Amino acid sequence: MRTIGVDLAAAAPGTALAEIVWTDDAARLTRLEIGMQDADIVASVSSGDAWLGVDCPLGWPDAFVDFMRAHHVEPSPGSVDGGADWRRTLVYRHTDHVVRDRIGRWPLSVSTDRLGVTALRGAGLTSRLAEAGFPVDRAAEGRLFEVYPGGSLRLWGFDTTGYRVDATRRATLIDSLRERAPWLDLGAFRALAVAKADAFDAVIAALSTRAGALGLFEPPASGMLGVARREGWVVLPDGPLEALIAARGGPAAPGRPPLSR
Repeated sequence: MRTIGVDLAAAAPGTALAEIVWTDDAARLTRLEIGMQDADIVASVSSGDAWLGVDCPLGWPDAFVDFMRAHHVEPSPGSVDGGADWRRTLVYRHTDHVVRDRIGRWPLSVSTDRLGVTALRGAGLTSRLAEAGFPVDRAAEGRLFEVYPGGSLRLWGFDTTGYRVDATRRATLIDSLRERAPWLDLGAFRALAVAKADAFDAVIAALSTRAGALGLFEPPASGMLGVARREGWVVLPDGPLEALIAARGGPAAPGRPPLSR
């Protein structure tokens, strides 16, 4: 199995891609690059054994989409509350509420933060993936996952304080990661992962994608599946880091293609 992790930015210079090749008892980082164009990402999943995890929202909140459509056609101040509780329904997706419940903090808002610019690029990327024949499903029912590296690290028990802005913190995290996962071979790419936060997050995205491929995450509730297919669903690992190898490439979750090791 190959898992591809992408830390997507609004433009290529801030976009990193990591590839991990998995066997029964080991994982090897075979690629780590920055400056990725959409075509590079599409090419990375051209073979059938690749699973892709992208650190980028794959959709917008239903309430936000509905409000913008209505407000654009005919503003109606009398029906708009404007208060904090009302705004929250437009700011966060259903999956963002689930993320907050699990890790204790809100992710960035795709509708009110600059993250929305990256999500616009993400929409173009998913379109190109679909055109190339890669199955695109926002609800994590196929081989594409929306991932959240910082959230995955916290659920795996790592201290993520300041790691995005401090190379020393990233070095410490990598050392801790290697202690917990001696089966993970970073090869010659450790220095880049320490030097660049985008590269580091791409590596964690590739690890998170393994959790998705093995079905080691909580899927959307059946009653919210339609919402997740529109808004997107963040795949957060359900189980320890060690389970990425302990599961030993067992059967994929129902509805997913069989795993190739």
